Amino acid sequence: MTALEIEIDPADAGFAPDRLARIDRHFEGYVDQKKLPGWQIAVSRKGRLVHSSTYGHRDIESGAPFTDDTVVRMFSMSKPITSVAAMMLYEEGLLELKSPISKWLPEFADTRVYRSGSFLAPLTEPQIEPIRVWHLLTHTSGLTYGFHNTHVTDAIYRRGGFEWGNPPGADLAECCALWAEMPLAFQPGSEWNYGVSTDVLGRLVEVVSGMPLDEFFRTRIFEPLGMTETDFYVHSESADRFATLYVRNPATGEAVPAPGALGRASDEPPAMLGGGGGLVGTAHDYLRFAHMMLNRGELDGVRLLGSRTVDYMTRNHLPGNADLEAFGRPLFAETSFDGVGFGLGFSVVLDAAANKVMRSEGEYSWGGAASTIFWVDPAQEIVALFLTQLLPSSTYPIRSQLNQLVQQALVD
Repeated sequence: MTALEIEIDPADAGFAPDRLARIDRHFEGYVDQKKLPGWQIAVSRKGRLVHSSTYGHRDIESGAPFTDDTVVRMFSMSKPITSVAAMMLYEEGLLELKSPISKWLPEFADTRVYRSGSFLAPLTEPQIEPIRVWHLLTHTSGLTYGFHNTHVTDAIYRRGGFEWGNPPGADLAECCALWAEMPLAFQPGSEWNYGVSTDVLGRLVEVVSGMPLDEFFRTRIFEPLGMTETDFYVHSESADRFATLYVRNPATGEAVPAPGALGRASDEPPAMLGGGGGLVGTAHDYLRFAHMMLNRGELDGVRLLGSRTVDYMTRNHLPGNADLEAFGRPLFAETSFDGVGFGLGFSVVLDAAANKVMRSEGEYSWGGAASTIFWVDPAQEIVALFLTQLLPSSTYPIRSQLNQLVQQALVD
């Protein structure tokens, strides 16, 4: 375990200490009102930590505090890591963004596209455009999630055992085979829809690299970056620091433990290595990853990606430079996506004025289902991280509030 320590006086990094204190006061209110169990916040500038704080509990019932080495479910904050893995293979010339994924995953060659009808009897049509690698990276593949509850294809996923989990015992290859049999929500490349695209991308990494996803992550990303407590399962030595997962009680508004299997995490390598949402880890580890991205692919002498690759990943890749509000299906997040596009694994701010949140153009980010978030602001050289464990992420406007509170603390 590694503790987080302030590395520079906030005033020397352009922050007003009294304004930084507003961040903690604001989010303490969430815990005091029993809306959140507890949280961890970290803010750095130019790779040096200027603010680190925790509050509340990682487990309310036992009274265990939320500490700066608490292990949490990252859920969809796994996606940027899987995207980096794919782009590492891209840099080696092992795949191209325009290549049909059926080159490596032939089960997707004949996946049909939904046209009309019910989830019990859908009418489908052939793909006009094949699913390509860049479609997976940008969530424009037509793949979906069962928990959306907004489209017929979502219901088809739920019927197939994919809602907040996967069919028991199915590994990543078997899940991909099942998804390939289900119709796409739309023609690849024509819309944006959040779904299992990054899980399929993880399978692509496995096939192209010739190694299981957990092995690729460990040997190519985690060990080089010193991310010692990030994995697809909770290691025995960190089990006592693992946070409980909570949901909002609709009657009282209070955070209560998530029911049944939803709140459990594996204590051994799972069958399904979900690159779209399966990782657990600590703030220390995720800051290492985020600082590598801020440094355009390098950290402490270890380079995972070329600087131009990071620049390319973190620009908008939606056709016509559209934002998510215009190009996407009805979205799930607690904030609007006006003025926000999508790159290769990250959302990207195109127009902060349109977004109506104080941010920098070029900021890129993503969050997880348990209300976690990270963002990298290259213009201000800031990384911000918020960890908690409350499903779903749309419960409270935590992410936009973190943006405005961090940015207002800058006075340089």
